[in-house]
Amino acid sequence: MRKEDSILITGAAGFIASYLTGYLNSLGYTQLILADDFAVEKKKGNLHGKKYKELVDRNELFSWLHANDGVVKAVFHLGARTDTTEMDYEVHRLLNLEYSKRIWQVCTSQKIPLVYASSAATYGAGEHGYKDDENLSKVLQPLNPYGVSKNEFDKWAISQTETPPFWAGLKFFNVYGPNEYHKGRMASVIFHAYNTIKTTGQVKLFRSHNPNYKDGEQIRDFIYVKDVVQICTWLMKHQPASGLYNTGTGNARTFNDLVRAIFSSLGMQEKIEYIDTPADIRDKYQYFTEADMSKLLQAGYNATFYSLEEGVADYVNNYLLHNKYY
Repeated sequence: MRKEDSILITGAAGFIASYLTGYLNSLGYTQLILADDFAVEKKKGNLHGKKYKELVDRNELFSWLHANDGVVKAVFHLGARTDTTEMDYEVHRLLNLEYSKRIWQVCTSQKIPLVYASSAATYGAGEHGYKDDENLSKVLQPLNPYGVSKNEFDKWAISQTETPPFWAGLKFFNVYGPNEYHKGRMASVIFHAYNTIKTTGQVKLFRSHNPNYKDGEQIRDFIYVKDVVQICTWLMKHQPASGLYNTGTGNARTFNDLVRAIFSSLGMQEKIEYIDTPADIRDKYQYFTEADMSKLLQAGYNATFYSLEEGVADYVNNYLLHNKYY
């Protein structure tokens, strides 16, 4: 991946992809082809100040790629329907499965390396663990249509005999950080907790309904978006073995840890209230998720991850307090 290469980023006005765009700019990459639905007003701040070669509407992308055969040298396919509360599978099937198959087929025919967004939602309740083993995909049981669509594409990709010269499906865990302002209820817990604390001086967390966990001690693998884009870029540059790669820290933390880091960053005394987990999600609620990061580390990735405290402090003090984009 050379600085003069044209690089395609899908979902470019969204959270992670817009941050990746800015990160690549900071490394000297400006020949970027950005694809998305750019008519979405609430996303427009994410691309302010970014340098790119061309904007392409997502509905016109395949016509553009056909007309520009050989131009693109790398693809980061991060565009998706990410709403986990959208229960109509057809929506996810079209955008997350069928659209991704077409991206794959173009990358195969034009010999373009591909890094795409999968999701830790593919792991379901975690009954099979959180190891990014391709053989595991066939037995996973995601808990919602979004997770199903992501796992269906992973399984399809793994089964293909004709592939891009390199491909990596990244199973994103709990990503947080700048440029998620537009995501509404799908924004990170950190974003919502910060706004609640700023408004009310306190925060509410779900009470534990599992005797093995105390209130607020439910555990998640929170990863700062700055680490995510480093992983994306490293994989595209180094191109180790193709396959699925977990994208977490491998060091899960509790929700209590998370909100305490926010209170600390704001210089406020912590005030936490525990409320019942809604009955309709209680039976499917995950009490523990943690990425097994051994595959990526064995492939040679050795950058240090932000700790939860470091990531929250940077996000709060340099972005949220100032309503600032990256």
